Amino acid sequence: MTSTNDVRSSVEAIRSNPKTQVLIVGGGINGIGTFRDLALQGVDVVLVERGDYASGASAASSHMIHGGVRYLENGEFRLVRESVQERNRLLRLAPHYVKPLPTTIPIFSTFSGILSAPLRFLTHKQGKAKERGALLIKVGLLGYDSFSRDGGNVPRHKFVGRKKSLAKLPKLRGDVKYTATYYDAAVENPERLALDLVQDALATGSHARTANYLEAVGSNGDAVVLRDLVSGETFEVAADVVVNTSGPWTDLTNAALGESTTWMGGTKGSHIVLDNAELYEACAGGEVFFENNDGRIVLIYPLNGRVLVGTTDLEADITEPSVCTEEEVDYFFQLVKHVFPTIEVDRPQIVYRYSGIRPLPGHGDTAPGFVSRDYRIEQTAFGTSTKTKQLSLVGGKWTTFRALAEHLTNDTLALLGRTRKVSTTDLAIGGGAGFPTTPAATASWIKAHGADLGQERTRTLLARYGSNAAKVIDHIAALNATEATDAPLQTLPGYSTGEIDFLMGEHTVHLSDLVLRRSIIAFVGGLTQEVFDELSTLAQRSKGWSDETLADERRLAARNLRFFHGIVLEAANTAAAAVN
Repeated sequence: MTSTNDVRSSVEAIRSNPKTQVLIVGGGINGIGTFRDLALQGVDVVLVERGDYASGASAASSHMIHGGVRYLENGEFRLVRESVQERNRLLRLAPHYVKPLPTTIPIFSTFSGILSAPLRFLTHKQGKAKERGALLIKVGLLGYDSFSRDGGNVPRHKFVGRKKSLAKLPKLRGDVKYTATYYDAAVENPERLALDLVQDALATGSHARTANYLEAVGSNGDAVVLRDLVSGETFEVAADVVVNTSGPWTDLTNAALGESTTWMGGTKGSHIVLDNAELYEACAGGEVFFENNDGRIVLIYPLNGRVLVGTTDLEADITEPSVCTEEEVDYFFQLVKHVFPTIEVDRPQIVYRYSGIRPLPGHGDTAPGFVSRDYRIEQTAFGTSTKTKQLSLVGGKWTTFRALAEHLTNDTLALLGRTRKVSTTDLAIGGGAGFPTTPAATASWIKAHGADLGQERTRTLLARYGSNAAKVIDHIAALNATEATDAPLQTLPGYSTGEIDFLMGEHTVHLSDLVLRRSIIAFVGGLTQEVFDELSTLAQRSKGWSDETLADERRLAARNLRFFHGIVLEAANTAAAAVN
């Protein structure tokens, strides 16, 4: 079980050695990727995150690893090439979480958009949008395929007519003329993939240190002033290079550190998750992807047994919390009806909703859909220091995090006067190392690791954690050697008490970390009141929380789940489940 003395030991490891070569501020996917890359180079590096890892913009993605076919119209050919290459690479390096996803575009005309597309390409103004016709989409996909000539492992696109389209997707609108299908990829559990990167970095040695719920609040000479958001205490860490990877909050972080910048201009994107068996079946195992008449990108696809629907692209105020509104929900329902007119969707089917602000650059009067998804790295002064250097990341997306981290690491190494020692180009990520990708290899892995838990339980853990399932199995075995015998949860038998204890030891500070990011329990609608009560009791046992602390944790989790995700739970602990 997790010791209470270990709860903030990661903070103490930073506080006790308040000097580092590189301090990274922001533990989203790009900060975490850079942390891993620098750690692999042997650099003394510290990563701090004011919330939980991958809890900001990185938690609000469309769960896609994609090349960005739409970016071709923006003229972002470099980004498309890099994105396609990184998509292919992540399918190899993180096969436990990144899976091929057939993506189908329903097409309702042949020539629509031919005249407006060049104007939009040149001006980046939305104008009066029209759905793309078959000819325009065909040209785009031919160009998209051309970027996959690096030995990519996904098929090229296919075009079929109305008859074959409706045979495959019979619930589509009857006036569909063609469908075009190409392949991208989905990341089934992005928050756990991010955590794998954190663990990869820490495994390189004591020169890599990190803590969540540790906020950069100011600067003093060559040091960043940090505040532990659990204890409220502040301390300083001096660095040779400070790297700001705080995403849409980059300008706010720079202001706190003493530098005024106006680089960011992110837009809001929301999603809903539906428990709708008919819609799930209608997707036929793949994504339905199209551009709505208002120019916004639409995606509908099966994920983790549910259906993800998104996304919006709205102007946003970074100082305000981002939530999925009822107006956006109505908009999503209209989108589903646009392509699947006979399928009924309504609010009781929503099991989860979420929203976030994209870390996009400022864009003036450019339409949100045309704002560049590419990234750049800016160097500025650090506060009043004449020694410490600072780099800030502007932009970035999930798909390109490895390549982006490589670029940011190279720039940081140059400032340190060092050179790269290790390439991440072909380096497996976390539970992707040794992950079996064939039925025979899977059977062999399960046979080698499943003696104690049985084959079915071992198979479940392998699917959930990749080859890191071996660590979960070892943890459970260690518990079984004590009085804390592992047992299935009473309310959620797909998980066990020992597994939850393992998750509580993964830099887990709050109860909400467990249900939102260490697992997909909330995402798939599994967080009933009874499940919440049992998990609360197990979390208290693992962390050694007092009853007062547990009550606070329940109130915090219930408030956040209601406000940000539409999940209504009672915070009172009067019905906590007994746990064996």
